[in-house]
Amino acid sequence: MSELSFEHYAIREPIQKALRDLGYTQPTAVQDEVIPQLLDQKDLVVKSQTGSGKTAAYGIPLCELVEWEENKPQALVLTPTRELAVQVKEDLMNIGRYERIKVAAVFGKHPFAFQKQELKQKNHIVAGTPGRVLDHIQKGSLALNKIRFLIIDEADEMLNMGFIEQVEAIIKELPTERVTVLLSATLPEDVDALSSKYMKNPILIEAESSGQPEPDITHLRIAAKEEDKPRVLANLLITKNPDSCVIFCRTQERVNQVFRQLVDLSYPCDRIHGGMEQEERFEVMNAFRRGQFRYLVATDVAARGIDVEHMTHVINYDVPQDAESYVHRAGRTGRAGKSGEAITLVSPQELKYLDSIESYTGRAFQLEEAPTQQEVLQAKFEFDQKIHARHVQKVLKSDQLSQDIIKLYFNGGKKKKLRAVDFVGTIARIEGVEAGDIGIITIQDTTTYVEILNGKGMQVLQAMKDTTIKGKQLKVHIANK
Repeated sequence: MSELSFEHYAIREPIQKALRDLGYTQPTAVQDEVIPQLLDQKDLVVKSQTGSGKTAAYGIPLCELVEWEENKPQALVLTPTRELAVQVKEDLMNIGRYERIKVAAVFGKHPFAFQKQELKQKNHIVAGTPGRVLDHIQKGSLALNKIRFLIIDEADEMLNMGFIEQVEAIIKELPTERVTVLLSATLPEDVDALSSKYMKNPILIEAESSGQPEPDITHLRIAAKEEDKPRVLANLLITKNPDSCVIFCRTQERVNQVFRQLVDLSYPCDRIHGGMEQEERFEVMNAFRRGQFRYLVATDVAARGIDVEHMTHVINYDVPQDAESYVHRAGRTGRAGKSGEAITLVSPQELKYLDSIESYTGRAFQLEEAPTQQEVLQAKFEFDQKIHARHVQKVLKSDQLSQDIIKLYFNGGKKKKLRAVDFVGTIARIEGVEAGDIGIITIQDTTTYVEILNGKGMQVLQAMKDTTIKGKQLKVHIANK
């Protein structure tokens, strides 16, 4: 971990303040290497493990470099999964909160018309999955002529999932004068070929070799016949007693099976897989981040969108069939300097996958025996105490940032010829309120949403009930969540 602070970089004070409010203290190794290079607008290929802080590594410079006055998107972030697109949007909105940086997320299985409407708004950055981004480009709803930055996040997984043709089709539509950053936990040949083809003398950054400690993850394997896995899993959860754990399965059917098993045991759990409605997947992930349940049963599709602080364990109920998937599963634990365990249940039929994983990671699994009945009995009391303890909801970093922010709703927008400058000018004239107290403004056809920062929301709400905007008296109230 670097001894530098974020104040060492040429970053404006509002972004520094957001970083402090989010609890960012020192940059990680990947952030320390990427931030100054991206601020200098250099093409980068970044190899760094999951959990190393890659999103902030490119998000901080993007929020610094985009021009607020420009209405069209200036940066495009491509991600392999919907969950990651939403996570990137949230992270970048939080970093750029006090600079009023607006980020849109576009992804499949979500109404196209809704996203099209959002893209008509002022957006500085767009994050999305390749298929839906390409849809918007082809249908003319995503403007590209002002794009100055392209970020390809989790590039190895993007290629594993068969997105290479879509990624290349998108790149060919972008301005050639741009900065391109490719980030990946691994650098297979396809990723290397992509960088050679579309990047200009990219600087290679391998954060692991620059003093960043290896993630503190213990890799264990437990022999278990297929028919014994339900019992072994139930016993492991008792003896390991994790506060927060993801249980990875190979298929949706298997996720449903394991989920029902844990529900029957009255364990606090939920599930997530690609067959679920998108809104339900988001609700499950948010509840898991807030600690509303302890065990999440998931397919690999969810691995890239899971960013949960203090996750103590990952359990591979099924051995992943490729080494890269193992790396990304295991990378959900041992994040941000914390320790974790990645436990893999291995049936005789799955032994063939272990050699390639060990060869790829350069790390041998430690062999551990399945918990004995005596060990389970000894651990049961403490397990029951934790299971039945009163739930205390976790406070997320974004919650801390938002506690002094109130979003106001106004019943007027574009159809009343209202612009962001009209709201800023009016609100900034309220006694004790400055332009810096006004956050992101979203103007739609008939409504407008305005974030008020620094704990001044109620003051503005009261004042605006008797104040006109551009000669129009609008209804105003606190926006629904």
